[in-house]
Amino acid sequence: MPASRDPGRREVDAIKVRQWLKEWDTVKFGKAERRRRPEPHFYIFSLPASELKALSGIYRRTISKGQLRSEDLGIQRRHDESRSEEIARFVRYGYPWSNLNKRQRQADEFRTLKKPGWLPTALVVNILRHDDDRRGSTVSKSDLVTVRSTDDHLAKIQLPQNFDGADWRPQSLHPIEVIDGQHRLWAFEGTDVPDSYELPVVAFHGLDLSWQAYLFWSINIKPKRINPSLAFDLYPLLRTEDWLERFEGPAVYRETRAQELTEIMWSHERSPWFHRINMLGEAGTGTVSQAAWIRSLLATYIRSFQGRGVTIGGLFGAPVGADQLVLPWSRLQQAAFLIAIWEHLRDAIERSSATWALDLRTQPSLKTIGDPAFTGQLTLLNQDQGVRAVLHISNDLSFVRYEELELRRWAIEPDTDDELKIVSKVLDSMPPKITQFLIEVAESLAKFDWRTPTTLGLTEQEKLTKLVYRGSGGYVEFRRQLLNHVARERGQAARAAQLVLRTEQPGQ
Repeated sequence: MPASRDPGRREVDAIKVRQWLKEWDTVKFGKAERRRRPEPHFYIFSLPASELKALSGIYRRTISKGQLRSEDLGIQRRHDESRSEEIARFVRYGYPWSNLNKRQRQADEFRTLKKPGWLPTALVVNILRHDDDRRGSTVSKSDLVTVRSTDDHLAKIQLPQNFDGADWRPQSLHPIEVIDGQHRLWAFEGTDVPDSYELPVVAFHGLDLSWQAYLFWSINIKPKRINPSLAFDLYPLLRTEDWLERFEGPAVYRETRAQELTEIMWSHERSPWFHRINMLGEAGTGTVSQAAWIRSLLATYIRSFQGRGVTIGGLFGAPVGADQLVLPWSRLQQAAFLIAIWEHLRDAIERSSATWALDLRTQPSLKTIGDPAFTGQLTLLNQDQGVRAVLHISNDLSFVRYEELELRRWAIEPDTDDELKIVSKVLDSMPPKITQFLIEVAESLAKFDWRTPTTLGLTEQEKLTKLVYRGSGGYVEFRRQLLNHVARERGQAARAAQLVLRTEQPGQ
């Protein structure tokens, strides 16, 4: 229902743009999929950049001070500071002066290159309704931006009751979400650009999250403006959009991301798999192949859901937690998490004096770099089955403990373009709560017997037990045995394993 006029509130003139075709009536709409039926029109208006920034919650923050709910990375894009700085220079002096280096900008010979810094392309935003929920928060009644239609073609955008300009802050959730154009708003952070400099705005009203992700994709990816892989970091909700899965196929996110993570596992010096993955698939190398790593990641961390009745998905691919949103980690943070798991497992095994580990260290096998119990040819940890088993268990236990571990709160703003350095920084920033959990998981896994069936000295029963890990059905059996093994331990890792077993076998 359109808002009525409130004489105490400032109003902005807007044009109502009607766009609806009868063919769209056959589109599948649904609240559960965050895809409720949108309004048959959107609005065009302009606002001073500083005011739009305040209404959208776009202002400088630090991770140590927490993350605003309105800046949840599942809704808005991750900020690239250098991009915003470039736009800020462009606004002041246009192109090509904005692309000059500091020395050139100080030289008199280049002053004639200054031009007007027009930003004529509209920002795309969503005006939240009073009942739009974002991870348990809604916009306070006094902070709402409302829309009042004046006729079939015009409307008034009513700003919040107490809105007083660039320094305004809401009581809880900001009333506007930026779908596309966040970097343009960031460009006005800390500048003295006057309020007379306005930005054009295309505004939807009450647009559901799935439609926002769809708009972002169609604006930024369909014209091939940015790398699709980057889009999944900027707008994590895209990772689970069914229309992308059907049209583009699994490669649009899952297969590509699996390859990217495998590459980082191989190339980062802190990774226990540094230069130990067979990236070219060469025969006789004695190491796990890149293809095997990709298949294992697709079956674990990047899977959606395994099947009917199974509620444990991939930590990097499926909706997690009670709020059922996608974990908004970038691929670099995902890679850091994987490296941390394998680091703790390697360290736990190197400290281990378990019978199986002592046995492998004394086997007459070929020389290996590192602990033979971890990197040798007779440990399952250096084979396809073992890699998938570790990924399975660490994913599933982390998935069911997502909220307790506060995984969504772990975030870091990169301050360099060197991706490997960013991974190192993310590793060093891991909260103690997550680290302790991964250590417990690693210590439990280190107690498992990882010897291969070809290890000398095994009994016939021990050989038969390990032979069941082979073949396609072996992955399932291996995971089951590991889950039961961890569930018999003590601590939070054991409780997580027990929860996984109960989730998959209700009533038992």
